[in-house]
Amino acid sequence: MREELTLFGIKLKCLRSKRKVTLPPGRHKIIVLDEADSMTEAAQQALRRTMEIYSDTTRFCLACNASEKVIEPIQSRCAMLRYSKLSDAEILAQVLKVCEKEDISYTSDGLEAIVFTAQGDMRQALNNLQSTHDGFGQIDSKNVFKVCDEPHPLLVKDMLSNCTEGKIDEAYKVLSHLWRLGYSPEDIISNIFRVCKTHPMAEYLKLEFIKEIGQAHMKIVHGSNSLLQLSGLLAKLCNVT
Repeated sequence: MREELTLFGIKLKCLRSKRKVTLPPGRHKIIVLDEADSMTEAAQQALRRTMEIYSDTTRFCLACNASEKVIEPIQSRCAMLRYSKLSDAEILAQVLKVCEKEDISYTSDGLEAIVFTAQGDMRQALNNLQSTHDGFGQIDSKNVFKVCDEPHPLLVKDMLSNCTEGKIDEAYKVLSHLWRLGYSPEDIISNIFRVCKTHPMAEYLKLEFIKEIGQAHMKIVHGSNSLLQLSGLLAKLCNVT
């Protein structure tokens, strides 16, 4: 990539020196690098130098998911533009357009599942839609969650409802079922958080739930990813109520 970018810049610079470039004065060539945060630090250092050398002929557009993974020298030379995730309504509208144009059979709960698993990412939504259609031919919640391999939100919702009522035994039965299905603690805790955000409950109670879920998530990420850790979370949630 470094050689290609360098040759691109040199060629354009030579063309300008011979006045054969077709661009009007003040215009620049644009290079778009997607997933720039996946580059190694050495590659980014080389890119920084290339950006400096050919700054008079070329402009760089770097797209990334985690800007903190881009080295500071490059960040300081760029204007940062941050884009938020798409809303559920925006994703649903585009998914419906695709389903109509591609003549895809779907159900309302299937579209809700597509939106839920997308997490604001349109590319993820379309990938899940295509994978479900290719695998089953019908877009419904059961097929979507089979393809995405995520804990079903209805089960998680039932577990949270039991916690709000202080029914630790019933909540643990759901958790134990998800564990036996083979879902990882990270998948379970992530879906608990996502479902909790929209679960109908008192606002103060929801804030306490989210706080406990966040603390449990931190412990799981740090290595305490056992069934006992998740069981302790359920006990704390029941105790909050």
